[in-house]
Amino acid sequence: MTKPELQPKPQPQSSHAPVAEAEMRVSDADRERIAELLRDAYAEGRLNADEHAERIEAAYGAKTFGDLVPLTRDLPAHRTVSFAKPPLDAPAPAPAPAAARPPMPPARHESPSVVAIFGGASRKGRWRVGSQLTAFTAFGGVEIDLTDAVFESPEVEITVTAIFGGVEVRVPENVTLLGSGVGIFGGFDVREQTAADPYAPVVRVKGLALFGGCEAKPRRGKKLKEWVRKQLGTS
Repeated sequence: MTKPELQPKPQPQSSHAPVAEAEMRVSDADRERIAELLRDAYAEGRLNADEHAERIEAAYGAKTFGDLVPLTRDLPAHRTVSFAKPPLDAPAPAPAPAAARPPMPPARHESPSVVAIFGGASRKGRWRVGSQLTAFTAFGGVEIDLTDAVFESPEVEITVTAIFGGVEVRVPENVTLLGSGVGIFGGFDVREQTAADPYAPVVRVKGLALFGGCEAKPRRGKKLKEWVRKQLGTS
């Protein structure tokens, strides 16, 4: 009588088996890299507002590399994304020569008030903006452009008074924009948005448009580079 063949016992899996890259936990820096790629794709028109908002939310909520990779898989920048860590003994990349990084011009100090009566006034370029700013126009127009400004406060409140005139406000696309103005025989249009970065500056536009108008909105493709939290030492 033949003896039945003994089946080999399954070997217990080692608890020290290497973890697949897709299952490895991500860091805040990894999430921020993907968020930056998504912001660039939105600015280039590759993603619409809903897609951008959905993917940004998923990026900041990602726990593993497997959660992050699908968010940029259909974007040209995806092929440049690498989560591989350099070996510990790898030399650090050489910094770019100073000549390749021209110094930024100093920001201008400007009055916190912009006034236009029977004419026009503008505030744009590289200038310092504090926590309070007022814009008054009567039979004229005021343009306030914050896209290249240096923010000296985490919150900027702009008070608008437009009488038979108009005020136009432009902000970087990566700040929070809020509005609470009133239009009487005119319009007060603030295209509100909430920045993905909880530490991003907040711009509040309020005031009155009487037989006139106020429009405030983000300028796509323009980002604030000098963060308030860095200047105030809160990073």
